[in-house]
Amino acid sequence: MEGSSVCLVGGTFDRFHLGHEALLLGSLASSEKVEVWLVSDLMAQIKDRAVRRWDLRALDIYDWAAEHGLSERLTIHSLVDRVGPAETRPDATAIGCTPETRGACDTINEVRAEAGLSPLTIVEVSHILALDGTPISSTRIRAGEIDREGQRWLGPSEMGYDQRMPDILDDELKQPFGTLHEGPEEDPSVAMAAALAEIPEKSQKLIAVGDVCVQTLVDMAVTPDIGLVDGMTKREPWAPAADLDRSGFPNLLTCSNPPGLLTADLKNTLQRALAADEATLVVVDGEEDLAPIIIHLLAPLGCAVVYGQPGKGVVLRFTSRETKENCRRLLDVFTREA
Repeated sequence: MEGSSVCLVGGTFDRFHLGHEALLLGSLASSEKVEVWLVSDLMAQIKDRAVRRWDLRALDIYDWAAEHGLSERLTIHSLVDRVGPAETRPDATAIGCTPETRGACDTINEVRAEAGLSPLTIVEVSHILALDGTPISSTRIRAGEIDREGQRWLGPSEMGYDQRMPDILDDELKQPFGTLHEGPEEDPSVAMAAALAEIPEKSQKLIAVGDVCVQTLVDMAVTPDIGLVDGMTKREPWAPAADLDRSGFPNLLTCSNPPGLLTADLKNTLQRALAADEATLVVVDGEEDLAPIIIHLLAPLGCAVVYGQPGKGVVLRFTSRETKENCRRLLDVFTREA
C-alpha cells in the first residue's frame, strides 16, 4: 500500500453505528488515508429532518477514530453535492461504498475514464446485520427500532406477554422522569405551556399521558399526536374525563392494563398508535401510569412525552438513546406474568 493512497467515502453517517464502523475500517484497510465526505445539513434535511447536525455527526466519527487510534489517517469534509470530488480528484485511489451505492461508484469511474483519470478501486463493504437479520441502518435507529449494535429496544417476543412492576422500583418511578415544569395544580396550563415552549418545531410526535394532560392540551387547542387516558387522576376516578372533546382524535384505540402491569395489549396498542398517521386517543381500561416506559422504547427518536406530576406540574421527556437505555434498564427488572 502506497503512502499516497487516498480512499474517499461519502455518506450521512447519522447515529454512528456498527455498519458505519465496518465501512470506515474497510476503507482504511485499502488506503493510507481516508477522507469522509459528510453530507451537509441542507442535503441531510431534505432526506430526513430528524438527521442530526453536521457537527454532531462529525464529532461521532472523530471520537470513534480517536478511540481506535485512527485520527491521523482520517479527515472529514462537507459534501454539498451528489458525488463530491470523486469524479475529478487525480490523487484519489479508492472509493468506499455499500452494496446499494456500488452502482454510483461504477458511474463515477465511467466519468473519470472519460476525463482521462485512473479508475478508483471500489471498496465494497457488506452491511452489518441486526440481530433480526436485517441491516443496521440510521433510518431504523432514528425510527426507534434498534440501537447502534442492532439490538431491538423491545423484542417481538416481549411484545407478547404481560410484565409486572416490582416493588423495588416504586420509589424511583415516583420521581420525575424528565424535566419538571412547575405550575399551580388548579391551572395545569401554566406548566403545560412551559413544557410546550421547550419542544422544537421539528420534533417528532407529541405524546400526552394522563387525563389531565390530555384535557389541558385540548383546552389549549393543541391536539397531541397520541393521548392516553384512563378516566383517573391520582388513582381516583376523575369526573371531568367524561367531558373530554374527542373530536380532534380521528383514531380511537382501547386496551386493558391493570395497575402495576405492562400488558401485551397495552404494548401492541401503543405500537399501533405510534404507527398511525392521524391523532390517536388510547383509552386504557386500568391505568396508564407505566405507559411511558413502553412509549419511549417503541417511539422514534425525538418524540416529546408529557405527563403530570401530581401537585407539582408537568414532566417533559424526549425520546433519545439515553431515554431508551434507561427505560430498557427499568423494564429488565419487571417480572413476566405467567
